Amino acid sequence: MKLIEFIKNELSGWGKFERIIFPLEILLIIGISFIIDDSKVALVSAVCGIMYTIFAGKGKISCYIFGLTGTMCYAFIAFQNQLYGNLFLYMLYYFPMQILGILKWKKHLKKEKQEIIKTKLKPVECWLFLTITFLISLAAALILKKTGGATPFMDAFTTVFSVTGLILTIKRVIEQWYIWIIVNGLSVIMWIEAYFNGSNCLATVLMWVTYFVLAFYFLYTWRREILGNDIK
Repeated sequence: MKLIEFIKNELSGWGKFERIIFPLEILLIIGISFIIDDSKVALVSAVCGIMYTIFAGKGKISCYIFGLTGTMCYAFIAFQNQLYGNLFLYMLYYFPMQILGILKWKKHLKKEKQEIIKTKLKPVECWLFLTITFLISLAAALILKKTGGATPFMDAFTTVFSVTGLILTIKRVIEQWYIWIIVNGLSVIMWIEAYFNGSNCLATVLMWVTYFVLAFYFLYTWRREILGNDIK
């Protein structure tokens, strides 16, 4: 597929609301970041992260291009702020999983829109994922507490739930958005605390707030599409 054709496909299927609001969100964060002279690495991480979430929500495989770039930037920021759980997550898990996501999504694209086919988990699978994730989060929190992490419990829960969230993203299931709502909500609190403790990371705070809002939006759009397909 030619580059121009690929870009055209990735930008297709967007509503008028999305074409206006999404760019405005990115421009707002860029503007605020420059006004307060925020970290440029944090800015790149924030923009790539938001682009990843938007394109993933739209079911576009190009989300992983932004994901790979944002992953490296965010890992660097986590290291600076002693958030070791997030650091290990992004370097050792998130980066290779982005590549796996590309390979998996390529097999489940709608030919007419070049968007992924969206699915959902069975009730038993939902409870299994949630229970295992919660138990591993508790164990990880105790480990991070011994390593001297800045916020061990918050760090552990955002880390482990992010692992589950990415697995569900690659599986193309709607339940991922419930996980991302939890992760993003906790991350907003964690990064606000880091900001008030002197970290130059307001763009990162705004990034997580935007993630939090987007998770609710895409939960709604995915649910509407999946219910529509079930009716058919």
